[in-house]
Amino acid sequence: MNDLQTLRAALTPDEPAQDVADRSRHRLQNHMLGGGRRRRVGPLAIGAGLAAAAAAVAVVVTTVPGPPAAPPPPQAVAPVDPGRQILLAAATAAEHAQVGTGKYWHTTTKVGKATWEYWTTTDGQEWYRGENTHGKAELLPRARPIRINGDDDLTLSTILTLPADPAALRDWLAEGLTRHGTPANQRDTAVLQSLIDLVSVVPSPPAVRAAAFRAVAEYPGVTGLPDGKGVRLPGGGRLVVDPATGQVDSSSVFLGPDGKPAHDANGDTYAVSGEWTDDLPK
Repeated sequence: MNDLQTLRAALTPDEPAQDVADRSRHRLQNHMLGGGRRRRVGPLAIGAGLAAAAAAVAVVVTTVPGPPAAPPPPQAVAPVDPGRQILLAAATAAEHAQVGTGKYWHTTTKVGKATWEYWTTTDGQEWYRGENTHGKAELLPRARPIRINGDDDLTLSTILTLPADPAALRDWLAEGLTRHGTPANQRDTAVLQSLIDLVSVVPSPPAVRAAAFRAVAEYPGVTGLPDGKGVRLPGGGRLVVDPATGQVDSSSVFLGPDGKPAHDANGDTYAVSGEWTDDLPK
C-alpha cells in the first residue's frame, strides 16, 4: 500500500453494523408515516387553502365599486292635443284673473245675419236689444232666469258658490239634469253645454270658470283648430277662446240632443259671447 492508499483508508469510516442500519431505517420510516414532530400537508389541506384564498379575492373584487349603471331610457309621453292645451291654458289664465267688474253683464248672440244682446245687473234688472227694438236697449219686465242644470232658476249669488273642482262641478250639473228628467243618453251633452255656458254666457267667478274649462278639456273628441284659438267640441261645436286671457270670443253653446250645434231654419249655427261692461246703449 502506497502513501495515498494509506491516507484514504485512514479517512474512510468503518461500515456501520447491520443492527444499527436496521434501527436507522425503521426510524426514518416511522417519521415519514407521521410519527415525527413535523406534520405532513396533504393535497386536501392544500386545496382548502387555495379555496379560502380564492374566496378572499372574490370578496375583495365584489366590494370594489364598478362604473355607474346606465340611466333608464326616457318614458314616452303621450302628446296633448292642441285643443286641450288651449283649454288648460285658458283655465290657468281664468283662475288668476281678477273678478269681473262692471255694472252690466253683457251677452251677444249671433246667428246668420241676426244679432241680439242683453245687459243684466246683479240686482235683477235686464235690458234687451234686437231687430224689433230698432237699435235701442229696452228694459224688460223681469230678467231671464239662469238655467244651466235643468229647470232650476239660478241667481248670481248661486253662481258664485258653484264648485271650483272640475269633477265636483260636473257632478253638480249632472245631478240637477238628472233630477229634472234629462235622459241618460243626452246627459253628457247637456253637461257639456252647461260647462260652455259657464265660460261664455254666465258671469262665473274665476275659480268656477277655470274648473269649467278643465272639465271641457276632459271630454273625448276635443281638438284644436288651425287658428290656435279655436277648439272643436264633441259633435262639431266650436269654442273660440284666447288662451292668454281665458276670454271667450264666441262659442256654439246651443247643442241639440245629439250633441251637434243647433241651427236656425237657414242652417246657421249660434255664436254667443259675454263680458262685463259699464256701458248701456241708449
